[in-house]
Amino acid sequence: MSAGLLRNSFKGAASAAPFFPTLLDQMPNAIVVFEALSQQLVYVNPAAEAALDLSRKSLEGQSLHDLFGDNSLLNSMIKEVRAGHFSAQRQELILHSLPGSIHQGSIPAHVVIALLENPALIMMEWFPIDQQLRSERDERVTQQVEANKELMRNLAHEIKNPLGGIRGAAQLLEYELPEKGLREYTQVIIKESDRLQNLVDRLLAPHRKAHAMESFNVHEALERVRSLVLAEFPKGLLIVRNYDTSLPDLIGDREQLIQATLNIAHNAAQALSEEISQGVARIEFKTRIARSVTISKKRYKLAMDLHVIDNGPGIPDEIRERIFFPLVSGREGGSGLGLTLAQTFVQQHQGFIACESHPGNTDFNIQIPYRTQEKTS
Repeated sequence: MSAGLLRNSFKGAASAAPFFPTLLDQMPNAIVVFEALSQQLVYVNPAAEAALDLSRKSLEGQSLHDLFGDNSLLNSMIKEVRAGHFSAQRQELILHSLPGSIHQGSIPAHVVIALLENPALIMMEWFPIDQQLRSERDERVTQQVEANKELMRNLAHEIKNPLGGIRGAAQLLEYELPEKGLREYTQVIIKESDRLQNLVDRLLAPHRKAHAMESFNVHEALERVRSLVLAEFPKGLLIVRNYDTSLPDLIGDREQLIQATLNIAHNAAQALSEEISQGVARIEFKTRIARSVTISKKRYKLAMDLHVIDNGPGIPDEIRERIFFPLVSGREGGSGLGLTLAQTFVQQHQGFIACESHPGNTDFNIQIPYRTQEKTS
C-alpha cells in the first residue's frame, strides 16, 4: 500500500480509532499505527495480532518499545519520518517480539515506516523476509508441479490406448502358442501392461472423481490415518497426537484429506525403517488454527494448519525441491506418486502443502482454508 493512500485513509484522525478503514484489516502484512511522540499503539490489524500472537485488546496501552525493544535502526527510521525528512522509510532489519510470543526471538523483516495525514500518527508495516522467500518459492514450485502434472496427464492419455492394444495382442498370441513354455513371455507382457495401466490410472484418478464435499472432524480423519499406519508398522513406531481440539469442522472431501495425509505419513514411516528397528521412530500429527493466511495470493481469515512431523533421516538434498513432482521418489521401488497426489488433493481444496526437512526432523505442513458450504458447493 502506498504512503499516500495510507495518509488519505487516516485523514482527519484526531481521535484515530473510529476512522481506521477496514482496508487495513484486510492487509496480509502486519500493520500497527502509533502516536509519533509517545509511540503508544492506537491500532493493530489482524495480521499483526497473528504475527505477535497477541490480541488487539492485550496490545492496548503497549508502546512500540514494548513490542520490539530498543531497536536503534527502527528508532532512526521513525525519527527521520517524524522530522519530515521522508514521507516513508523502508529497510530490512531484525525485530524482537514481545516476551511470551510464539515468535519470540530474532525476526528478519522488511519494515516500512510511513507518516500519516495526521502528523501525530505513524504507521509501521512489516513482514518476515523468510515468509516472502517461502511464498515466492512455493508459488514457483506450484507452477512447475502443475506444468509437470499436465504433461503427465497428457502422456497418460497417450499411453492408455496403445497399452490396451498391446495387452490384447499378447492375450491373443498366448492362445495361439503351441508350447506352454512360450506363454511365460506373453504373461510378462500382460503383467507389465497391467502394471503400467495401474500407474496411468493413478495419474488420472484425482481428476476423474467428483468432490464429495461434506463437513467433517479433522481429528477423526487423522485417527483413521493413525490406525492404518500403525496396522502396517505395529512395533517400534510411536504416532503422537498433538491436537487443538477447538478446531471447527472442515468442509471438504474427507476421503481425499485422509488419502493425502496417509500418503505423507506412510512415506514417513517407510523412511523411518532404521529408527523403527531401534524402537525410536516417531511421527507427530499436530493441528492448529492459522489466522490471516495468504494462499495463492488470496487471503483467508482462518485455515486448518496440519503438520506431519517425523524424526527420520530427512529428504535427500538432490530431490528436496522436486519431491512433489510426479515420479520423483527418494526410495528404491517407490512410484513417486504419493506426494504428487497429496498435493493435488490439497490444492483442490484451495490449500497448500509445503515441507521443511533436515536430518532428525521432517515437517510436512498442510493448510486448508475454512470456507462456507455455499462456497464449496
